[in-house]
Amino acid sequence: MADYPTSFDREALLACARGELFGPGNAQLPEPPMLMMDRITEISGDGGLHGKGHVVAEFDITPDLWFFSCHFPGNPIMPGCLGLDGLWQLTGFNLGWRGWTGRGYALGVGEVKLTGMVRPDRKMLTYKVDFTKAIQTRRLTMGVADGTVEADGEVIYQVRDMKVALSES
Repeated sequence: MADYPTSFDREALLACARGELFGPGNAQLPEPPMLMMDRITEISGDGGLHGKGHVVAEFDITPDLWFFSCHFPGNPIMPGCLGLDGLWQLTGFNLGWRGWTGRGYALGVGEVKLTGMVRPDRKMLTYKVDFTKAIQTRRLTMGVADGTVEADGEVIYQVRDMKVALSES
């Protein structure tokens, strides 16, 4: 494991988006407005439900978030794909946090269940990512994880078998 902290504030996440945290050409978060979290409260390479690593992060919901004005006018809802992207972002972040090199990209997801919505009256999303596999070989660097998104403590999204890889090219 690399020697990084086990929690990150917004400034550290923005440094990651600029490529400053894990170094040039390595895992990077997107910049706002696509950065889907405000802080990472826990991260490990050997914790979580399966003992293979985990991440817990939070995203503050405010009525002025960019997606509420366009999705949908008069019926504002956060697009479910943004919650999924937040889970992918955290999965890739964990791989970089482990000290593994390469640029991150999503490979897919096995199953997605959306059972609730994020409306402007919600206060906070909590992302939880639990790795089922973390693989680093000469040819492959990949994380496979399950995840949930909670809105004010209520599970609203569940995903299984998210896959994120790191590539040197």
